[in-house]
Amino acid sequence: MPVQLFKLRNVPADEAQEVRELLINNNIDFYETPPGNWGISMPAIWLNEDDQLDRAKILIDEYQKDRQVRIKQEYEQSKIEGKQQNFINELLTNPLQFLLYVGIAAVILYFSIKPFLNFGK
Repeated sequence: MPVQLFKLRNVPADEAQEVRELLINNNIDFYETPPGNWGISMPAIWLNEDDQLDRAKILIDEYQKDRQVRIKQEYEQSKIEGKQQNFINELLTNPLQFLLYVGIAAVILYFSIKPFLNFGK
């Protein structure tokens, strides 16, 4: 009987591909369900045989621990090298875009509250 192994909703594409490769390299038979046309179906990786579930879960748990360490190291390295973007860097890089977004937000806010400002008159 098929059993759900790994949900793919909000999973980065590289992580999903690495999980697929992990399962293929370890000869674990699986299939995948897509999110559907409107994204309301459950995208997931399913095992065809539930007797491989324990082995697959152990492999994925080890993979995710390794991935977490690797991603943290990459993040720290990018911070050290100054490549990590933050709000101030983004603001200094694109000040006109920032002002445009603030202006759009102000216009939307104005038209949203304008009816209430004239309500008592």
